Amino acid sequence: MNSFTIKDLENLSGIKAHTLRIWEQRYNFLRPSRTFTNIRYYSNDELKIILNIALLNKYGYKISHIDKMSEEDIKHKILSLSQQEAQQERIVNELVKQMIDLDTEGFENTLSSYIMARGIERTITQIIFSYLEKIGILWMTNHINPAQEHLVTNIIRQKLILGIEGISTPLKSNKTLLLFLPETEYHEIGLLFMYYLLKSRGINVIYLGSNVPLADVGFVVKVKKPDYLYCHITRPASSFNFDKFMSNISKNLADTPCIISGRLTQNYEKKILPPVIFKKSIAEVMEFIANL
Repeated sequence: MNSFTIKDLENLSGIKAHTLRIWEQRYNFLRPSRTFTNIRYYSNDELKIILNIALLNKYGYKISHIDKMSEEDIKHKILSLSQQEAQQERIVNELVKQMIDLDTEGFENTLSSYIMARGIERTITQIIFSYLEKIGILWMTNHINPAQEHLVTNIIRQKLILGIEGISTPLKSNKTLLLFLPETEYHEIGLLFMYYLLKSRGINVIYLGSNVPLADVGFVVKVKKPDYLYCHITRPASSFNFDKFMSNISKNLADTPCIISGRLTQNYEKKILPPVIFKKSIAEVMEFIANL
């Protein structure tokens, strides 16, 4: 069983820690345990409860009303939420719960159902990105077991690969992008999604995958001469030096623009040297693709 801090609950639910403490004092739905140093911690079940309550509260239900509901009433009210954003949040929360419970069958069925209804691209942009953003803090703080991460990310990876293999488009571009992840970076979800987006628009892709030495990238660049390099950096090893990586690109691959997206770009404030170009959001990535 996992244990979560009040900060974890804040990040996952969007409810401020101060508000959670007030709810604990006034209502009955949260009963955290405490360490011998009197620090709150929360169980899997309490995390699920707060995700449900936060969702109902966000979409119009008063907390005093929710406190009087049974578990079945809460589930029924959540399923009855009609707003599109609420439905998407409900599915994201469901994926979080299924990950915690190691319910891989449920996790896969939830994703498959949404893909069948909305397609792989909308599933990624509306559901998976939000899901990964929510649980990313848990990966960083080691508040979930690595087995939980591997099981669910492999399911997402499989869905993306199936989506890529199933693409059939009359579109054809004369542009080629080489996709790779630097050494010590193994999180392929963002890069695979980029592969899907490019291929679905008829753009040529050379996919090198994860943990690729820059010398190997340089070798392929010399032979294939792509128009752009692209990497999406999520969570490399602590030994990864982002500044050194970009400096090596500038020195050794100066003739090929290199697009970098991902978490490390979002708060980077130093000067970026050519040929590196940051895309800090999905909107910027989509704009880049549209202009190819």
